[in-house]
Amino acid sequence: MRLRDKVAIITGAGAGQGRAAARLFAREGAKVVIAEWKTELGEQVLNELKQAGHDAIFVKTDVSREEDVVTMVEQTIGKYGRIDVLFNNAGIGYGSGYKMGSILETPLADWNGVLGINLNGVYLVSKHVVPHMLKQKSGSIINNSSMNGLIGNVGTSDAYTAAKGGIIALTRVMAADYGRSNVRVNCICPGPIDTPMLAPALHIPEKVKRYEEKTILGRIGTAEEVANVALFLASDEASYVTGVILPVDGGWTAV
Repeated sequence: MRLRDKVAIITGAGAGQGRAAARLFAREGAKVVIAEWKTELGEQVLNELKQAGHDAIFVKTDVSREEDVVTMVEQTIGKYGRIDVLFNNAGIGYGSGYKMGSILETPLADWNGVLGINLNGVYLVSKHVVPHMLKQKSGSIINNSSMNGLIGNVGTSDAYTAAKGGIIALTRVMAADYGRSNVRVNCICPGPIDTPMLAPALHIPEKVKRYEEKTILGRIGTAEEVANVALFLASDEASYVTGVILPVDGGWTAV
């Protein structure tokens, strides 16, 4: 087991890539903390993991609210005494209720709402987890960005793109700040992945065709494929890997 007895916090673990990671990390021996803002989804994942015999807890968490984050981290330490892995996965996109368009089309409240979860959430959770990793002198943080943080994609939300680009820059500086304390920080940049976030687009044949044509592999990815990469970065197999910005995009950004 690649995460035997490690304690892993996964934000946004109720669906999509977070849910896939929760299942995979648990199978690989981790004690999983499901940090999810939707109670129904969080409890579903918790029940699934427990029925499979895994050790897990669910803490209702809005990563844009510092008080929620503090409570979640305190409950994790109270239950398990340490934090070995943090997968900063929580994020919103289309279907969130916020305006997803260019800067000219985006009201300030919507801009702040998207950055509040997608970027500030990474900052807040890391802010309260890193001290425990520094005390242990070990830890792995995986930030979930997007290929949109790497390239300018016409027709994509500018707020979403700015947040994801910020995560990439934050990953690099965190890796530099904490590497000497054996805390590794890496970043995944998924391309088009079949998750609830992308579901509205997957009902539009023209969009599906574009995704398939733009990826070298000619298809849309799965949440499990992203989770597999997160697992590697979380595990001791990646013990000499930090500051890496890793596209998981079927080759979209390679050409």
